[in-house]
Amino acid sequence: MKDEDPSSALKTTPLDSLHQSLEARMVPFAGYSLPLQYGSGIITEHNQTRENASLFDVSHMGQIRIHGADAAKTLETIVPGNIDGLAPGGMRYTMLTTDVGTIIDDIMVTREDDGLFVVVNASRFEFDLLHMQAKFGADVEVEVLTDRALIALQGPKAVAALADLSSEVAGMPFMSARPVTIDSIETLVNRCGYTGEDGFEISIPADSAEDLVRTLLADDRVEMAGLGARDTLRLEAGLCLYGQDIDETTTPIEAGLNWTIAKRRREEGGFPGANVIVSQIADGPARRLVGIRPEGRVPARAGTTINTVDGKPLGEITSGAFGPTTGGPVAMGYVAAGSSDVGTAVQLDIRGKAVPATVTTLPFTPRRYFKN
Repeated sequence: MKDEDPSSALKTTPLDSLHQSLEARMVPFAGYSLPLQYGSGIITEHNQTRENASLFDVSHMGQIRIHGADAAKTLETIVPGNIDGLAPGGMRYTMLTTDVGTIIDDIMVTREDDGLFVVVNASRFEFDLLHMQAKFGADVEVEVLTDRALIALQGPKAVAALADLSSEVAGMPFMSARPVTIDSIETLVNRCGYTGEDGFEISIPADSAEDLVRTLLADDRVEMAGLGARDTLRLEAGLCLYGQDIDETTTPIEAGLNWTIAKRRREEGGFPGANVIVSQIADGPARRLVGIRPEGRVPARAGTTINTVDGKPLGEITSGAFGPTTGGPVAMGYVAAGSSDVGTAVQLDIRGKAVPATVTTLPFTPRRYFKN
């Protein structure tokens, strides 16, 4: 998780007053003032999410609706995902790609009856919006939802807590969405998240967000959690963070995201960088994102050099932290494809000291998404 210049003017989310009342430690992130942690601390918030349920304010994420009869087919001209194959209420994780096959942004797309609901990263919001508007024709409208908040309820007890307010969420499949009325508030509930746990993301009118959050917090199973826990949770789950693990220098195949590109899209192409991406699927990329387990207790942070055991450069750590669930340091980074096999011994240059480490499988902890 990258820090930012605290001197720059920061935006706030509709839940800012709530964060202040809960004495959250606020930090700059993607142009917003957001909670890093609350009084209990990052490890406690991390464990709360793994064992019970936590609420995360993700209102900084950009929320967009794309309207038009051919919205799905139009979006497919700039992403490699199978969007047209989505049924109403279906969701898909995909990416905006460049002409050379690298990642402009990773996004979540939900098919609605009258178009698409899209969530993009806050740091790329303005760029994504201009990119879409430049690529789409006049018959497709891109609507920015400026009056919405977005909250993520994550953890094994998330479904029970939310079902107490609206029973219809209990049977929702993973990666699905539906309009749900909660406490007389019209929301869009998506069964997804970025912690590796079961849970939901709830798009809600901004002026109703705090009331819903306080209602959920009245449940003994639910606590607030901040960016710190969100980062360690997604890292243990082997989930990429835009700006660290993926960006405009990385392709989906280098990042191990082959699964996001359906057979039809591989065969038909028609998206930016298709030739590069399809070629890498067939022949393999020159480098790959891998899991790394350093020995000892000291985490390898982003930017740490990955070397062979005899000191030759292999790549670089993109995300690293101490994993509360794994009980030790975990990291992800890119290495030359020839050194990406699980079990490969490497060395990490941590503060000038060569620390032994091993290439390992991702994720570090099992992903516990809901399965029908």
